[in-house]
Amino acid sequence: MNVVVIVTVAHHASDGELALTPVHGEALLTHTVRGLLGVPEIDLVLVAAPQRCASSFSEALRGLDCRVVPGSLRQAFAAVEPDLPRDSVVLLHDALRAFIPAETVRDVITAVGDAPIVVPVLPMADTVKVTSADSLIVGTEDRTHLRTVQTPIGYTLPAFLAAADPWDVAGAALVDGHPDAMRVTTEFELSLAEAIAAAPKNEETL
Repeated sequence: MNVVVIVTVAHHASDGELALTPVHGEALLTHTVRGLLGVPEIDLVLVAAPQRCASSFSEALRGLDCRVVPGSLRQAFAAVEPDLPRDSVVLLHDALRAFIPAETVRDVITAVGDAPIVVPVLPMADTVKVTSADSLIVGTEDRTHLRTVQTPIGYTLPAFLAAADPWDVAGAALVDGHPDAMRVTTEFELSLAEAIAAAPKNEETL
């Protein structure tokens, strides 16, 4: 089984610049890719770089054994698709989730053997209120079946090729996510990222 990861910043226009935010002396993107490269099950890490950030991404990843492809995630994937075996696993990973534990990545890869699409999730911890059109609270949402979705999203190759929108995970199988896999976008999250990056490393942490 061949495992390829596509790292991308496809959610918001500002994500490319956010991926270059310094965390413990290096770009957030550098932490993301280095961590993925440390998972032995992964054969290739592709980075889909927005055209405006392609040079900066390449500089941030200098010396790391990955491939930077300017353009969209589909363009990055097209660069390697002809060489992929039919039983390949494709992982789609948000560049701003730099500190997901290696064990969670392995859980996603393993679960793809039993399901065509797999996503790591966490239970919803906050109380969710329902509001009316005039901004009044009218009820409380039952959290029993609510989850927050993380990445990497795992696909069999046929499922990835068939996906009109690879970020749409309706029908995906679930594995346990991890709090460290937060999306780093705010000052508070950056402070947490600094603490994680500065902490002593172990083999299970990206």
